[in-house]
Amino acid sequence: MTAPAYPEASQATSALVWSIVGLVCCGPAAIVGFIQARNELEAIAAQRRDPMNQGTANAARIIAIVVGVLYLLSILALVFLVSIGGGLAFLGEMGDI
Repeated sequence: MTAPAYPEASQATSALVWSIVGLVCCGPAAIVGFIQARNELEAIAAQRRDPMNQGTANAARIIAIVVGVLYLLSILALVFLVSIGGGLAFLGEMGDI
């Protein structure tokens, strides 16, 4: 019994690598991982790629989503801290008058 041949090669491992790179050092790299994982899952659903890699593609997608949320929260925290710092500096200047 031979395994069925699929017309396209899997990109699940590549998506997982990009998502992990996004988690470890470069948040925007997770965007590439998310897009590749989504494309992989769509190709698996269309039976163009081996469904054996569906777990890897799901893991890549989940990691990319987590990285995106963490990246967004860090940007919001930075904006919040800068605005608090600016407000405190303004109040400090008001006290000098």
